[in-house]
This record gives sequence, structure tokens and C-alpha cells, in this order.
Amino acid sequence: MDVLVMENLLFGRNITRLYDLKGSSRSRYNPDSSGSNKVLLDQNLIEAMPTSPIFVGNKAKRLLERAVWNDTAFLASIDVMDYSLLVGVDEEKHELVLGIIDFMRQYTWDKHLETWVKASGILGGPKNASPTVISPKQYKRRFRKAMTTYFLMVPDQWSPQWSPQTMVPSKSQTELSEDGSQHGQSLTSAE
Repeated sequence: MDVLVMENLLFGRNITRLYDLKGSSRSRYNPDSSGSNKVLLDQNLIEAMPTSPIFVGNKAKRLLERAVWNDTAFLASIDVMDYSLLVGVDEEKHELVLGIIDFMRQYTWDKHLETWVKASGILGGPKNASPTVISPKQYKRRFRKAMTTYFLMVPDQWSPQWSPQTMVPSKSQTELSEDGSQHGQSLTSAE
């Protein structure tokens, strides 16, 4: 039996918005988004971005990307998929509470078969449509890409001063090599 223990991310917090993000748009919308204790999904966040985006500073964005990078590398290395990033917005303290959560299951032969069957369209679904069950490596890539786009960066006191003459593009975490060694923050408790 495997056990994963995590702290209670929301304890003592006044969370005004709570998101369960998987990096997918398929079946990831909660139509009942009003009221307290509603868990919003990926499509709810995308819908809210024009009016209520989640802004983070340069340093926070880099730490978040590194933590997501490290955690997803670890989870993919042990063939785990179907995790989420729980994001709580505490508007009172102007803070985000984040953690990788969910029922984490290994990508065993039955899930591999399900991926193949759904992608092939044998059972009547659209052929070559993106299946809901994907390999841990594909899940990791999709998750990383989405988390990078969901959080918008704004300059902070740690941002380098720049002018149009000295602006040099930098590589984001997603542009780095898949095999590159990344060290730093982690959102899961197992490292």
C-alpha cells in the first residue's frame, strides 16, 4: 500500500477562489461557479483570465515553474499521472496557496490499453482525438505547459531593470531540455 501525506493547504486561510488544475480543457468546466466552497476547473480559470487573472511576480513565477518541473519529473519517473495543482486565492492576504494533489495512479497496462483504444476510435469516439488518459510523460508535458500559461508574470522588485536596448530574451523553464537537471522548489512532499 502506498501512502502520500501532505499538509492541509487551506487551513487557516480565507480562500475566495479555489481551482483544481490539470492542464486539460476536456471536461474541465464547472458550470456552477457561484457560492462558497466551489471548486473551479481549468476552463473556469481560462474564462476568468480576461477579468480576474492570477498575477505573480518574476521570482514567484520562476519558483512555481521550478517546483512544477521538479514534481512532475519525479511523478513521471515513477509512472504517476492524473494529479492536479490545487490553487487557492487568498485575496485578504494577497497570497496564493498551491500544492500538487489528487488521486495519483500509476500508468499500468490497463491505462495504456485504455489510451490506445480511445485514441484509435474503436469504440466509436472521434478517431485521433486527444484521449483523456495519456501516458505520464505526455501528462507531464501538458501539465507543465498549462501551468506556465495559467499564471501571468508581472515585474517585481527582483525583476531585472531593462530598457529596449538591453532587453535580452531568456529561456523559460518549458524551453529547457527534458533531460536537463533541475534543482529547487517542490510542491509535493515526496522528493
